[in-house]
Amino acid sequence: MPEAALIDPELAAFLQRGVSVHVSSRGPTNIPNLVRGIGCRVSADRRQVTAFVLASQCGALLAELAMNGAISFVATLPSTHRTVQLKGTDAKAGPPLPGDEALVARERAALVEDLEGVGYAPEMPRTLLGGNWAEAVAITFTPTAAFVQTPGPGAGTPLGAGAR
Repeated sequence: MPEAALIDPELAAFLQRGVSVHVSSRGPTNIPNLVRGIGCRVSADRRQVTAFVLASQCGALLAELAMNGAISFVATLPSTHRTVQLKGTDAKAGPPLPGDEALVARERAALVEDLEGVGYAPEMPRTLLGGNWAEAVAITFTPTAAFVQTPGPGAGTPLGAGAR
C-alpha cells in the first residue's frame, strides 16, 4: 500500500490560495540559494508540489536542483503569518503545463488582495510578483517532510504532529 500523502486537502487549498512562495536549493557546500516563487500547484493526488519561478531570477537554483534534487519550499499567508515548509529530494525543473498561467494569475491576485488587506499599496506586491510568464519554470517535487513554520512555539513542528 502506498504511503499517505503529506499534504491533506486543507493544506493543498492553503498552498494554492495565494500565498507568498519561496524556493531554495543547496549547492555542494550546503550554502542555501533562495528565490521568490510566483505560485504553486498541488497535484490531484496531493503527492507532488510544483513551484513556479522565473528563469531570469534563478539560474543557480536550477543548476543546484539539477545536481542534487534537494529542495525546500516555504509558503506564507502574510495576513496571518501562517507558514509551512516542505522539503524534497527529487526536484526537477520543466515547462509549465497548460492552465498553469491562469492558476498562477489567480494566486497572484489573491496574494495582492491579502497584502492590500494589511496595508500595502497594490503596486508593491504587483511589482514584487511581476515578470514575464514566457520565462516561467515549473519545479516539481515530492514532499518527504513538512513542517509548521508559523512564528511561535509550534515553529519547526512536523505537520501532522498536532500543530498548524
